[in-house]
Amino acid sequence: MRTMKTLAAAAVLTFAGASAVQADEPSKMFSSLTSGDSHTQFMSMVLSNQAMGQGQEVRVLLCGPAAKMATNDFDGPTMQPADRNAQQLLMNLINNGAKVETCAIFLPNTDYTEEDLIDGVTPADPEDVGAYMADPNVRYFSN
Repeated sequence: MRTMKTLAAAAVLTFAGASAVQADEPSKMFSSLTSGDSHTQFMSMVLSNQAMGQGQEVRVLLCGPAAKMATNDFDGPTMQPADRNAQQLLMNLINNGAKVETCAIFLPNTDYTEEDLIDGVTPADPEDVGAYMADPNVRYFSN
């Protein structure tokens, strides 16, 4: 009888421990993209959309050559089998609630202005981005 109680107690503690681990899993994804490579841009957007589809809060920071993806004149190649480009996948993220930003240094160091950014994209506030990245519930993805 004592063995049965011990096993039952162990099972309860194991289950409680497993629930605590699941509760501590990151619930947010921060995707930082700098690459100008069209395949890398596209795959980053695919993975970000997948994370969002699985219930993650997604935030995207576009820097360097990747920030051009956030402009009205982006002309990235259509990728198969999705038959879409990286910007179209980015717009899907925006339309589903993702926060998308360009690096704070992108606009001041290019010929682009805020008016050149697609709807839903804003310049990042480095202090705000840093605070978000420090959140233990954030999983970080970069390429």
